[in-house]
Formats: sequence, C-alpha cells, structure tokens
Amino acid sequence: MAPPNSPDAPARASQGRPGRSNLVTRILSALVLIPVVAAAVWAGRPWFDILVILFAGLMAWEWARISGRRRDPADPSPAARLPVGNWTPAGVILVLLVLLLLAIDRCPGMAALDWPIWLLVPGAAVLAILGAWSAHGSRALWYGLGVFYVAVPSLALLWLRDDPVTGLGFETLIWILALVIATDTGAYAAGRSIGGPKLAPRISPNKTWSGLCGGILAAALVGLTAALWLDHASIWKLMILSGVLAVIEQMGDLFESAFKRRFGIKDSSHIIPGHGGVLDRVDGLLAVSVAVAALDYLGKGSVLSWL
Repeated sequence: MAPPNSPDAPARASQGRPGRSNLVTRILSALVLIPVVAAAVWAGRPWFDILVILFAGLMAWEWARISGRRRDPADPSPAARLPVGNWTPAGVILVLLVLLLLAIDRCPGMAALDWPIWLLVPGAAVLAILGAWSAHGSRALWYGLGVFYVAVPSLALLWLRDDPVTGLGFETLIWILALVIATDTGAYAAGRSIGGPKLAPRISPNKTWSGLCGGILAAALVGLTAALWLDHASIWKLMILSGVLAVIEQMGDLFESAFKRRFGIKDSSHIIPGHGGVLDRVDGLLAVSVAVAALDYLGKGSVLSWL
C-alpha cells in the first residue's frame, strides 16, 4: 500500500507537487482506510474475507477498464488512446470469475473437498480471454492476465491470514502491511531529499535508485521491529528478508506503472479520494503477498516461525 504522498503514477512528474487540498484529501483517506484494514486483519474471518473480496472485485473492474482501451491510430504518441465502448461485458466476466475463485476458496463445503483452487486460476484466465475475444481480439489476453494479477495475490492474502499451521496469520499480515507502507514511505522520502539517477525513467520517471535504497532501509527497520516484537532469534535474517521484499514491492509498483503506461492512463480509477484507484494503492502489496505466501508454503508455515 502506497503512502498518501507516493508519486508512483507515470504522468505525475509533469504535474509537480500535489496541491495542499489534494494532500489533505490523501491524508484523510489514509486515516480512514488504514484503521479499517487493520481492524479487518485483526478480526479475521469473515471480515477480512469480505474486505479482500471487495478489493479484488474493484481491482478486477479497474483492470478491465484499463485493458479495454486501444491506441488512437490518428495520434502516434505513446499515451494516445481511445476508450473502447464495449469493455463492459468482458469486464463483468473478469470480475465474476475473480469473485467466483475467491468464493470457492472461502466456501466451507469446497474446502472439505480439498479443491485445488490454485489450479482453477488458469482455467478462469482462459474463460476471461474467451469472454473478451470477440470485442478485443488478441488484446483479450490482458483480461486473462488480469485473473492471475488479481486472484493469485488475493488468494495468497486469505491463505496467509488463516495460517492453521503456526497460528501467526495476524502477525504475518501486520508485518507485510507495515513493510509495504514503510517501503513506499522510505522510497518517497529518500527520492525527494536525495534524488539522483532514475530507477526506471521510461516506466516511472519519479523513481530513483536512492529512493529504492531508502525503501530497503525502511523495510529492514520494520524487520528489526517485527523481530523484537516477536522475540525472534534471527533478527538479521528477518531484516535482510524484509529488505529483499522491499525490492519485490518496488518491482510490483513498477509493473503496475508499466501496465498503466502501456494504455496511456495516469490512475487506475478515482475511487479513493486523493489516491486514485485500488490498484494504485496495493500494487506493491500484491507482489509481496505472493512472495511471502510462497515462502510460507515451502517452509510449512509462517516465515516468521522458521526463518
């Protein structure tokens, strides 16, 4: 989750600093969102499930709107696009498929049958492509990618919160959320104060190598805090892992920025006042959640218990 003042959108470089009123709006939105998310993480089922499913539906809707845009043949500039009027049917299919995957995962009856939910994602992606093909042709592949991009991290977050093996689901998610927020905040602070060479100027002109280093340092401090909080024996290991996850978080941020730049837009939507869209806020979280879920799966339990 990016902080209120994170300059991650590719078009923001030309706009300068956000106005005071916009900054206040961002801060107020964050003050509402953060407690709601924290409360849902603490409460667990069904509240955390509801929150993840709601956000997943919104992310799928945003992805469909972006993917339903095409290049303006009369304007060769990279950002020139014309909206496609018939994106809605394919978008509805994408949203329903993502919600269906999460519903199957959360349904007690399906869980009892040990459904291979991860194996259902490729099938849903194929259905999303077929549903969009008549209107979008080969660009329907973006709708299939959207199933993976939204559903896999959402399933990972639900699985991480459950953690029936070690019972550290709450602690793991708090560590992840704090790490993501600290990474974006540290990257912003270091990038603005130090500056220097650009990290990926063609994708996100405002990101710098100094910002990346600031994000890694901030994430490592979160790892230190988490280790002390949990009385963790391997403090340095958790700090190093947190720093590595900061790099993954920034890669997730850059991927979403590249996706938006590919279709010539600034924000995925305007659903969150002052922040843009849901995808804009959770791009780094999506990447980190998948990485941590993979580590937990390989380690047979929360990484906080065996690192």
